[in-house]
Amino acid sequence: MPDETIGIVGAGIVGLAAAREIALSRPGTRVVVFEKEREVSLHQTGHNSGVVHAGIYYAPGSLKADLTVRGVSLLREYCQDRELPYKEIGKLVVAVREDELGRMNSLYERARNNHVPDLRKISKEEIRELEPNAGGVAALHSPRTAITDYPVIARAFAKDVTDSGGEVRLGFPVTGITEVPGAIEVASARERVRVDRLILCAGLQSDAVAKLAEGGPEPRIVPFRGEYMLLRPEKTGLVRGLIYPVPDPRYPFLGVHFTPRVDGSVEVGPNAVLALAREGYTRTRVSPKDLLGLAVYPGTWKMAAQHWRTGIREYRGSFSMTSFMKDAKLYVPGIGAKDVVRGGAGVRAQALDRDGTLVDDFRIHRTGRVTAVRNAPSPAATASMAIAEHIVHAVFEDASTTRHP
Repeated sequence: MPDETIGIVGAGIVGLAAAREIALSRPGTRVVVFEKEREVSLHQTGHNSGVVHAGIYYAPGSLKADLTVRGVSLLREYCQDRELPYKEIGKLVVAVREDELGRMNSLYERARNNHVPDLRKISKEEIRELEPNAGGVAALHSPRTAITDYPVIARAFAKDVTDSGGEVRLGFPVTGITEVPGAIEVASARERVRVDRLILCAGLQSDAVAKLAEGGPEPRIVPFRGEYMLLRPEKTGLVRGLIYPVPDPRYPFLGVHFTPRVDGSVEVGPNAVLALAREGYTRTRVSPKDLLGLAVYPGTWKMAAQHWRTGIREYRGSFSMTSFMKDAKLYVPGIGAKDVVRGGAGVRAQALDRDGTLVDDFRIHRTGRVTAVRNAPSPAATASMAIAEHIVHAVFEDASTTRHP
């Protein structure tokens, strides 16, 4: 339908990528992005580690795998065209014990099925050639894994939207979503805007915003805070590229790792502790409303029953630098608690099903005029441009629901 108006709730990198894709690929369609903050990309995008994931970890055939592999090529090309930061510094996924080799080999086969470019297994000696200060008995080497600056990219997406005639409305907290004849009405405390279709990319608030649109109550968003340490400047030379552990397949988190940033700093982290507020970037930030929402949801208690031991260990690391660095030191033995200072933190919007399962794949649902991104944690920033293509296809398809696990 020509001359439609498409509304998008959320000016993180996924919402802005979707807005940009519509603005550029659907001439005559007007795009309006609604964002409660006074700047774009302040939450998950603005607290991102900056890693461009190559697709190593994700189940072949999953939405994550397909969109991440596609997203990398789109993002690389975009950054090159716009002269935005994009550095292929490579990644090692390191096994520090012999009993991790089986999981490492399974990860290798998964990555091969995802067509991760130039990935190879390397020996202890080859690890030292690439990272002279690293530990480990074997590793996977992904030379094409890159780092970038996602807030810079998000701002570039926003400019593309406005340059194409679209609008990014900041300071517009959505308080109501109502279907009216032939349209959707999006309300804030001060005004109402009618759009023909609506896309929800609300990140940490995705379940709450979906509820406003009379979407299903599940999955529920559980906020996990990821805290980082920063290497002291005199120690940054000990790390050349990204150094990751072999992940535990029971969790959608990748474990504490070493991450060089495009500004030359090196982060260590993140851990994963249950945040006491959806935007709880510090330990002292508490939201009674968010806590009550967690307490009354059956999935929270089922998750806690399964993973309480891990939760205690993660909280211990939150309060103790020595505990935090205990595992990290296995990967770079020359770096300990005295070599780091506390850095920033991010909050991951992790979807949780009623049965206590931490949702791993992206979930994108369309019902009528509303398309909702219900789960898009890491590597959503990497995959953002491919997610945008997928969303736009879903929005303008006749089917009532897109593919999802």
